[in-house]
Amino acid sequence: MNSNLLDKIPPMLSGEELYNRLTDLPEYNRSIQTKNQTERILSLSTLYDIYLPSEMSVEIYSKLYLALVRSLQKKYTKAAIQQSYQNHNSIIGRESRGIIGGSDSFSIIGRSGIGKTSAINRAISIVSNHQIIEFDKPAIRIIPCLKVECPWDASVKSMLLSILREVDQYLETTYSINASKKRITTDMLIGMVAQVSMQHIGILIIDEIQNCVGSRNGRGLVAMLTQLINSSGISIGLIGTPETLSLFESAFQLARRSLGLQYNSLKKDSYFNSFCKILFGYQYVKNRTEITPQIIDWLYDHSDGITAVVVSLIHGAQELAISTGYEKLDLYSLNQAYEERLQLLHGYIHPQTTISQPVKFKRKQSITSKPKRTEHLYTISELAKQSKEEDLDFIELLKEYFTIEEIKL
Repeated sequence: MNSNLLDKIPPMLSGEELYNRLTDLPEYNRSIQTKNQTERILSLSTLYDIYLPSEMSVEIYSKLYLALVRSLQKKYTKAAIQQSYQNHNSIIGRESRGIIGGSDSFSIIGRSGIGKTSAINRAISIVSNHQIIEFDKPAIRIIPCLKVECPWDASVKSMLLSILREVDQYLETTYSINASKKRITTDMLIGMVAQVSMQHIGILIIDEIQNCVGSRNGRGLVAMLTQLINSSGISIGLIGTPETLSLFESAFQLARRSLGLQYNSLKKDSYFNSFCKILFGYQYVKNRTEITPQIIDWLYDHSDGITAVVVSLIHGAQELAISTGYEKLDLYSLNQAYEERLQLLHGYIHPQTTISQPVKFKRKQSITSKPKRTEHLYTISELAKQSKEEDLDFIELLKEYFTIEEIKL
């Protein structure tokens, strides 16, 4: 039976074939640059669909695939049958114990915004091929990879019911409804989830596990996960940010079951350069520009090597450039995006830029002098439009209505 289960999953990929399957580059036509302002701003969301696989993506795919193989190999073995009997005892309120174990469970820890969740989702889609493993005789239905999120309050019961609800959604079963109707203890519910996991889940991915840290329910959830790992026999992947490490290290029994992958910000290497160049190619401003080494250095410095921040910077810069009429993606518009759209991140990102930056302006009216042209208070958008129509220098025009402060970073 185990070999038949393994025949139902796609073969393991590697090399260029895996890279191509992981890559997602949405269609882009340069004619979009000639469209109206609204159309171009709406099309900017395409930037968030771009996915360029990294070494992390390949490692996560391999980890998930091997974990699935190991889980399927355990199903319907003698140990699995004995564990099923123990789980049944737990469901009806009798004492039970874990037999099958789960030493092949793992963790994936990394900074927020580096692409962990995207890499996991893409790996799951390839590993599972968006299909359920099914047999008619005997009747078997297994979800290769099931992904749930840790509740914000680290509630044990909420976590267990969430797993059952996800299974119901895939298999059209009623496990969560039955569990909610009955007055069952947490131990009984763990036994039920363990039994359902053995029968219907290949690997279980629990995202946002850092919600356990600092929560009064965190210790209880950690203890529950340890028990679930021992009683279900499936591989369980725990996904979280670096603060989760303190939780794992505090419980040896969980730490040894959750050894896995750890990632930090990207290095300024060939992958980061390629990522920036591909993103920069998706331009929706009217005046196309080319990326330079200076821009790549600036992007790394102002993103701290976090890919999500790079995307936000390029998206924000183009949105501002389009809405103000500046219509260029360059260091000037990028710097404006960093100052205006990423203010909440300034406490976490500390640029060490040594290159000369374009003029940075503050939106405040001069107190010492009145506007030279008229008493009308112009907006920056209006000035940008005037600059374009009258072929005037945009910065010089700004100086007539705003106090300009030149800064060299």
